[in-house]
Amino acid sequence: MPEFAWPWLFLALPLPWLARRLLPPAQARQAALRVPFLEDFEELAAEGNGIGPGWGRRWLALVAWLLLVTAAARPQWQGEPVPLPLEGRDLMLAVDLSGSMAERDFTLGGQWVDRLTATKVVVSDFIERRKGDRIGLILFGDHAYLQAPLTHDRKTVERLLQEAFIKMAGQKTAIGDAIGLAVKRLRGKKGEKVLILVSDGENTAGEMDPIKAAQIAREEGLRIYTIGIGSESAMGPFGLAAGGGLDEETLKAIARITGGRYFRARDTRQLAQIYQEIDKLEPVAAEKRVYRPVKELFFWPLAAALLLSCGLLATFAGLGAGLAGRRENQPTKAAAGRMPEEEQS
Repeated sequence: MPEFAWPWLFLALPLPWLARRLLPPAQARQAALRVPFLEDFEELAAEGNGIGPGWGRRWLALVAWLLLVTAAARPQWQGEPVPLPLEGRDLMLAVDLSGSMAERDFTLGGQWVDRLTATKVVVSDFIERRKGDRIGLILFGDHAYLQAPLTHDRKTVERLLQEAFIKMAGQKTAIGDAIGLAVKRLRGKKGEKVLILVSDGENTAGEMDPIKAAQIAREEGLRIYTIGIGSESAMGPFGLAAGGGLDEETLKAIARITGGRYFRARDTRQLAQIYQEIDKLEPVAAEKRVYRPVKELFFWPLAAALLLSCGLLATFAGLGAGLAGRRENQPTKAAAGRMPEEEQS
């Protein structure tokens, strides 16, 4: 829809009329000049009083002034609102792909599934709800790998998660390296930075100690939520099974150091509840923002005003040339007086 950026400039429309009414007429200081074609100036005066072609030129000048003021008011065309991406958090997901994730102690639809399959289902729903967040994906086993950089394309992140498989990154668990990689990818980012780390074991690989990595994450402003998954039946009497088991103390310490929280998921229902709780702790941006594209239109009335001005100048030039030609073709009074004598002779 058309709008004016500076509509108050239309207050300048009556300026020519006010100038004509309020300002005194210009005083000529030159000496009087006698001309033999005074009737020509009388015709111009008559035209200026609105009884000849001069009235049309006055209207053209008025339209040109109106167009100039319209151009100065900056007419614009406002386009349809375009929604902008919501500004949310930078959120990294780190998923354990070690061999122990093959343990089939979770249920989906009444069937037993491995821990990674249950994680994929629950995390995919979580990703779908995080509208406005930039989400990245880290997969770790013997080493940590960046599977998806931070992006608003949630579908791509979800697809890459679904394509992951157990032992894809190795047999062991490098929790410290996963945190270190997240810190590296989020370093220098502004706003909220969050890492959600899912593991069912203890740190058995990698070059970085998990506690040291958590301390570095705290210095970088990265908040970490840790999720330990696995049923009680897979655990030993002290929380550790023969395969290494879940190191809850380390995961709790990581969350405590960085200002996050530790969650324990023993089945699919608890895992889903954990991600719903994280949704409450880290709510998505709710404020909608829109952008209206603006197209400037001032050059159209400006060009029309310039064309009318050029036309007015051309008419005045033509009028001057016509008067000059008329003066040359008219006989002088002296010549007119001699004509009868020449005829008599």
